[in-house]
Amino acid sequence: MNSKRPVNLDLTTIHFPLPALTSITHRITGVILFVGLIFAFWALSASLSSPAGFDAVSSALANNFLAKLIAWGLLSAFAFHFVAGIKHLVMDADIGVTLEGGEKKAQITIVVSAVLIILAGVWVW
Repeated sequence: MNSKRPVNLDLTTIHFPLPALTSITHRITGVILFVGLIFAFWALSASLSSPAGFDAVSSALANNFLAKLIAWGLLSAFAFHFVAGIKHLVMDADIGVTLEGGEKKAQITIVVSAVLIILAGVWVW
């Protein structure tokens, strides 16, 4: 098959609609959570191993900027992934599967996630 259609390989020129961007971000936050659970489980294991381990994890989260940033990043990824997952469950129930409904749900996903991310930042910092 010899196609004469133009091929655009420059991804920076492609303008994705908002529902596509939220779907891609949902996948990215899933990967972040998968990798971040390594650190979360390590911190949980260390904090449950002994009182000294708990104090070490507690002081790291209280005094270390990088630990706070990682915790906030994981909470932010979880917040977006959770809200986008609820959006996908609503779509699976055949609610708002039109173009307008998809755009509106993507906007709601971003707004609710932003509020949760800000609240997580206030809680961590």
